[in-house]
Amino acid sequence: MPRIDAHQHFWKFDPLRDSWITDDMAVIQKDFMPADLQPLLAANGLDGSVIVQSAQSDEENDFQLANAAENDFIKGVVGWIDLQSHHVESRLMYYKQFKKMKGFRHVLQGETDRALMLKPAFKRGVGILEKFGFTYDILIFPDQLQYIPAFVAAFPNQPFIIDHIAKPLIIDRKMEDWKKDMQAVAGFENVYCKISGMVTEADWKKWKPVDFKPYLDVIVEAFGIKRIMFGSDWPVCLVAASYSEMMNIVNDYFSSFSQNEQDLFFGNNATSFYKLV
Repeated sequence: MPRIDAHQHFWKFDPLRDSWITDDMAVIQKDFMPADLQPLLAANGLDGSVIVQSAQSDEENDFQLANAAENDFIKGVVGWIDLQSHHVESRLMYYKQFKKMKGFRHVLQGETDRALMLKPAFKRGVGILEKFGFTYDILIFPDQLQYIPAFVAAFPNQPFIIDHIAKPLIIDRKMEDWKKDMQAVAGFENVYCKISGMVTEADWKKWKPVDFKPYLDVIVEAFGIKRIMFGSDWPVCLVAASYSEMMNIVNDYFSSFSQNEQDLFFGNNATSFYKLV
């Protein structure tokens, strides 16, 4: 059973392009490349990973596909594509030649139009993904969860996955609206959820493992063991926790689960969702 980190990033730091990495995140204002991640995966008993885009450009896809081609431990790439472009189908056809290109993501959390995913042009692009067998990662903040049931209902055969449990306000212990909205989204069988990115939504300096249990309980109960997967969100997680500290949160939480259930969470679900080789 392969153990997979289903969500990590690489970049050669560019202050202009990567302006989202603010000065309070100085620890990640530098390059992070495959050689930096591989020993961390090995030390934590992981066999491979899925790269997820952190910039919205064709150059980003070229960069990540090159990283994947040069490193066997990288099992898949989630790239970016202009879903609202009239040329989206030809671009998808182009990317289909790369076996490690598994799906796409748009940084919806940063859009001024909070309901962009419901716009006809965006939905038209998403509607073409299924034809080519690509997945779609949903990156949103909690205020956008209200739009997701209508979005995913329009594409019942499209595999979707919520990144970072939709970034609830763990630092403020807020969860009631988020819980209700996540339960509604989980009602759609084609939607999965990555248990990732939690430490960055908590108090970076003072978080405790117990802070995450209520949120983990909601996700596991809502999605079930077959539609959740582990993601580190490395190196972004480093603003709040080391790789092993972040890993310990999920290791401890799932330690009481059966071996089969742990295998699903730590690798098998990611392998089947992304069709990893």
